[in-house]
Amino acid sequence: MFHYFSAIFWALMQPVNMIGLFILAALLAALFHRRRLSILAAGLGLFILVLSGWTTFGALLLHPLEDRFQKPDPVPEQVGGIIVLGGGFEGAINLARGGYELNASGDRFVEAAILARRYPEARLVISGGSGSVMIDGEGDADTAPRLLEALGVEGSRIEQENQSRDTYENAMMTRRMVEPQPGEQWLLVTSAFHMPRSVSLFRKAGFNVTPWPVDYKTAGTEGVGLAEDNLLDNLRNTTVGLREWIALAAYRLTGRTETLLPAVADR
Repeated sequence: MFHYFSAIFWALMQPVNMIGLFILAALLAALFHRRRLSILAAGLGLFILVLSGWTTFGALLLHPLEDRFQKPDPVPEQVGGIIVLGGGFEGAINLARGGYELNASGDRFVEAAILARRYPEARLVISGGSGSVMIDGEGDADTAPRLLEALGVEGSRIEQENQSRDTYENAMMTRRMVEPQPGEQWLLVTSAFHMPRSVSLFRKAGFNVTPWPVDYKTAGTEGVGLAEDNLLDNLRNTTVGLREWIALAAYRLTGRTETLLPAVADR
């Protein structure tokens, strides 16, 4: 139920859809001769568009998330395993065409191949089924072997957790499947903005992972003001940032995590 509710809620709350809803409200208000209401709705839509598309608002939302965790320095000489969270493939396209098309978070799986070569004895676990509510898609754990094998990773090394639909289920199901042993070090690979929520959920599940963030969306140096990026990238950053902060708050309020942001020291 939580998964479906969150999908519907986010479909209404993401900036592009909100702009569309305000434009629709402005048109309906104008149709019924509610001039002030029409102007207000149109103004709100324009405000969201300007804030999301032409300012650094999205980057500023992402900075505290992307900067929360860094890769370990020095890097471990050996690790027990590598967990890669899904979210990097175009599930609907891959289901239809049978390939391994990557999306904006595809760095997760490029990094997985690199880490698999760096740690040839480590277990490699891909966690992620199809979390789509609106359209059918292939789960990332099912797609990943095709890409990783093409990049030189032995298929026999790849373990698939392909039932989870969200990050909470990633953590719970991976913990049950992996059964980590005391003293083992496991790397968690996911997008930098997604790492705080992921670490919180894995800790809650009793799995103390080592963050290995990838797929940065910002340079980390953006200040308050007009954005230098293009409109689509700015809208994407705002969308990703809002979604992640809302998810962090929702998970905390429902007791799925212990804190809004996990402590950096507990690694």
